[in-house]
Amino acid sequence: MPNGEIVTPKLATADVCDAMGRAVSVLPVDFQDFGGRVDFAGPAVTLRTLDDNTKVRALLEGKGEGRVLVVDGDASTRVALLGGNLAALAAKNGWAGVVIYGCVRDRHELLGEDVGIKALRSCPRKSEKLDRGDVNVEIAISGVPIHPGDWVIADADGVVIAKELPSL
Repeated sequence: MPNGEIVTPKLATADVCDAMGRAVSVLPVDFQDFGGRVDFAGPAVTLRTLDDNTKVRALLEGKGEGRVLVVDGDASTRVALLGGNLAALAAKNGWAGVVIYGCVRDRHELLGEDVGIKALRSCPRKSEKLDRGDVNVEIAISGVPIHPGDWVIADADGVVIAKELPSL
């Protein structure tokens, strides 16, 4: 593993679903792609927060090591939880991707970063900075539970969650 990063084979969500059947959960959300990568996979780091991206920044400032930050923003469209500066941090620090059940901003900047970013939509308003949120707890996106360490596999077809890395 170079630089402690998790080496993940290229996985297609359709192949993962075919191979694993009901052992994999599909997030029933129509996420949009915003980052420079459409396909990404890695173990989940989870965060539950509402309209506050303080802990998003704190996590992305750390080593990503090929992991995926999954943020349950309660589908809020009031503010963006990630923008260009945080996307640049994610890419620089080796995060495979970020899945946000909420909004992003700075779309033109996000496209230039070598990191996968999926979110509901964009919103130009910045978030609060009150250090709210719970890190590495079970979250649920649209009723699908996600635990820290679960595998997140994402591509143009959607996002799936598996307890372990599928062997395809």
